[in-house]
Amino acid sequence: MIAVELRKLFRRPRTWATIAVLNALPVLVAVLVRLTDLVPRPGEGPPFLSAVLTNGSLFPLAALAIVLPLFLPIAVAVVAGDSVAGEAQAGTLRYLLVRPAGRTLLLVAKLVAVVAFVLVTVLVVAAVGYVVGTTLFDAQPLTAATGGTSVSGTGLTQQELVGRTLTAIGYVVVSMLGVAAFGLFFSTLTDSPLAAALGALAVLVASSLLFTLDAASPIAPYLPTRYWLAFVDLFRDPILWRDVVRGLALQGVYVGVLLAAAWANFTTKDVTS
Repeated sequence: MIAVELRKLFRRPRTWATIAVLNALPVLVAVLVRLTDLVPRPGEGPPFLSAVLTNGSLFPLAALAIVLPLFLPIAVAVVAGDSVAGEAQAGTLRYLLVRPAGRTLLLVAKLVAVVAFVLVTVLVVAAVGYVVGTTLFDAQPLTAATGGTSVSGTGLTQQELVGRTLTAIGYVVVSMLGVAAFGLFFSTLTDSPLAAALGALAVLVASSLLFTLDAASPIAPYLPTRYWLAFVDLFRDPILWRDVVRGLALQGVYVGVLLAAAWANFTTKDVTS
């Protein structure tokens, strides 16, 4: 059943169209930065921007930072919201449940498909960002001695740069699993994929808005979007682990609680469509 769900997801043209649209924005931003003088010169702007402009191999970070606040969560919420509710809307859910595998395995198969989408999407964005960054910006040669420059301005070896990039990709994947858990949970509550996706996005938008309000500062550390951009700290020297660890722990709690709630609801609800 898991293989069936994976084939179903990645054979849909809209899946690859979504990934292509996500990559279009970082590419457009890179082209505009390269062709215009609207950005500060290297060394004159924010440290993160300066590091990217002087070392294109760091542009995957910029690409992820560009799509992470809005576009990537929307894509994940839509896919996760469609996982169960889409079957119900199409009238195929009850036929899937006729199989002896049962509801739990079906929910696991849907979850694996969503996780695969998140992983593939983040990897493609990072890969395209690397190609675009090293093509359009100055890229320091990756040798055994030097691999690039950190956000703090110190040198990174090739092994350090590759290791931190892979860790950052993994961190973003985990962050998006929280969005997927919200989408999957709402998908078990309704027969409308749009309602499920909007429910997940409403939570994330509320989280982002509350984070900007001083009155909400007591709950800010517990908001699901609080530590999304903490992966940039992986490229400081030394690495600032505090927000990274907190972000992983927070997403772990959200994923665990929401998936348990989705399982409890889905395995007990009456399916009529």
